[in-house]
Amino acid sequence: MSNSNRRVECGFCNCVNRSSMLFFVVVTVVMMGGVKAKGGGSSRNEECELFTGTWVEDESYPLYETATCPFIEREFRCETNGRPDLIYTHYRWQPLACNLLRFDGQDFLERMRGKSIMFVGDSLSRNQWQSLTCLLHSAVPNSNYTLARVGDVSIFTFTEYEVKVMLDRNVYLVDVVKEDIGRVLKLDSIEGSKLWNGIDMLIFNTWHWWSRRGPTQPWDYIQVGSQVMKDMDRMKAFEKALKTWAAWVDANIDPAKVQVFFQGISPSHYNGSLWNEPSAKSCIREKTPVAGSTYPGGLPPAVDVLKSVLSTIKKPVTLLDITTLSLLRKDGHPSIYGLFGAKGMDCSHWCLSGVPDTWNEILYNIII
Repeated sequence: MSNSNRRVECGFCNCVNRSSMLFFVVVTVVMMGGVKAKGGGSSRNEECELFTGTWVEDESYPLYETATCPFIEREFRCETNGRPDLIYTHYRWQPLACNLLRFDGQDFLERMRGKSIMFVGDSLSRNQWQSLTCLLHSAVPNSNYTLARVGDVSIFTFTEYEVKVMLDRNVYLVDVVKEDIGRVLKLDSIEGSKLWNGIDMLIFNTWHWWSRRGPTQPWDYIQVGSQVMKDMDRMKAFEKALKTWAAWVDANIDPAKVQVFFQGISPSHYNGSLWNEPSAKSCIREKTPVAGSTYPGGLPPAVDVLKSVLSTIKKPVTLLDITTLSLLRKDGHPSIYGLFGAKGMDCSHWCLSGVPDTWNEILYNIII
């Protein structure tokens, strides 16, 4: 594929191999009945579906300026990369039945003092991880921090608060292992979970790498039990990996000590017919969200698979059901203002500041 036609897909291209708490409602309740909201205009006993709403213009947003976060990676720095319009930074998510409390970074740090947060997943997890570190750093700009990387794990530490915000780059959650025949994606193996032990809050994500084929596919064979294959139905493979991860959660998580979240399915925007704009072949020049609270093109099939597996988990897992609110934000991607500039088209990741800040604002509203 030529550079002029390159699409930037989600994931760390070189990431291929890698050998206190409130008792939250079980994920089936989260999906069916909503999450309790504690924002203004909503009583503390009122149930509110935080993920159903609309985007409204609000000049008090964004929650931080990109310039205040020098550690944002280039692919997310749309303004610095030359994006001329900034209206995409001035939208606030408004649930239909309540108001979100504005993200308070200092309060978040106090609540998490002495604790660790780990995002586990692909580059969409990295998007959300960088958003959270910016939200927190901008709230306490004079507070010392360190940023280190150990193997596949990046560690952002707010030293004054002894809070670690970590990223484990793990695009499938299950293992990719080098063997004599080549790289094997093992749907039953989750040895990488050793890195998750002892973490106070875990936020998982996987999906976008499951459809990769060709040179960017980071495995040669796929294994289920004793059966080794060159390939299989990718949605079934995704489901099997999720079930392996779900079994790990049930076997290893102590809800009294650990909060578990799943990020949900972050969407891409490469087909304008899905938002009633058939002439659009990508997200370039999109400047406003889709109006209303529903997305014309519907939800990706992976959402149903994810929710089905989550409903089987016995331990409490909270779904950050960010798919619909993100589908509405066709304007929020880097497009040509990402990592590859005019040679690429990134309608998968999100500009920062931008949409992932809302994911974290909702996370904050859930934990307070």
